[in-house]
Amino acid sequence: MGELFKNMLGADESVFKNIVALDFSFQPKLIKYREKEQFAIANCIKPLFIQQSGRHVLVYGKPGIGKTVAVKHVFKELDEDYDEVVPIYINCWTHNTSHKVAQELCDQIGYKFIQNKKTPELFKEIVARFNKTSVVIAFDEVDKAEDFDFLYTLLEEVYRKSIILISNYREWFINLDERIKSRLNPEQLNFKEYTFNETRGILDQRRSLAFYTDVMADDAFNIIVDHSYQHKDIRTGLHLMKESGFIAEDQSNRNVFIAQVKKALEKLSELNVKDTADLEEDASFILNIIKMNSGKRIGDLFKIYQENAGKSSYRTFSRRINRLAEGKFISVKKIAGGAEGSTTLISYQSVKKLTEF
Repeated sequence: MGELFKNMLGADESVFKNIVALDFSFQPKLIKYREKEQFAIANCIKPLFIQQSGRHVLVYGKPGIGKTVAVKHVFKELDEDYDEVVPIYINCWTHNTSHKVAQELCDQIGYKFIQNKKTPELFKEIVARFNKTSVVIAFDEVDKAEDFDFLYTLLEEVYRKSIILISNYREWFINLDERIKSRLNPEQLNFKEYTFNETRGILDQRRSLAFYTDVMADDAFNIIVDHSYQHKDIRTGLHLMKESGFIAEDQSNRNVFIAQVKKALEKLSELNVKDTADLEEDASFILNIIKMNSGKRIGDLFKIYQENAGKSSYRTFSRRINRLAEGKFISVKKIAGGAEGSTTLISYQSVKKLTEF
């Protein structure tokens, strides 16, 4: 037997029972602690079942607290149990223009003749097909879209629809075109941060689904819960559980103990440092400006950016700010009212190692 692989666990000795359960996109049969939010989404869709147009809803809240999973769970039930309503999910990070949205809609409804067709031509086909049924469309990370003509078209021309907008930020909706805002007039559904006990309950559910019984020691699991709660992000805990399991298997251990979790924390800390190095050039430039001017208003930071030969538009600058905030490189604080109206304060966050918490 070769030296490189001789200490591996056998195929029937893996610590994992179902490793897919540690993917953030995995949908358990029960989405814990989001039942109220799922019923609220379902209530907006219900009028479609009686041939009426549904209500629209803005789903907002910080990253990693179950917005997308909850919406997809509602859609899964629609897809599996009902024929009256067609659910469609689109991520606007990937499909960030009206033309890309139109192409994705065509793909999902099975319309293949899109070659060389302009956006209005594609939407003509989409609307014709949608108006033969009832449709609910979720636009995830909708604040990443570069234009919102697709929303205006769907709101104006589709008869029976419910539109769900998912965003980390409620405030982006304020700056939306008034023609779209007035037509949407959405319900607003705030996904609040998980409490410590809820964080523990969700991760414990995933632990029982992903690992064989008693594989992950309670004291090791408790460390993961603490770090996930500190970051207010379930994804942190899922990543740490998966990585700890991999490390245990690499060491030919049949259990996950504190030592493996600490090793996973070290690797995640290194990843955080690498993430800073991997930022695209313009985002890194903006981050450095924020570091030197922490606590200033976004408008003032944009002026400094321009004075230092920054080339991007304010809209692109704002998107860079949002992505830096999602990566936890900066913090964003919205201040309502005041003598100068609402404003946004941007502060630099030094990249902490997880072991420092």
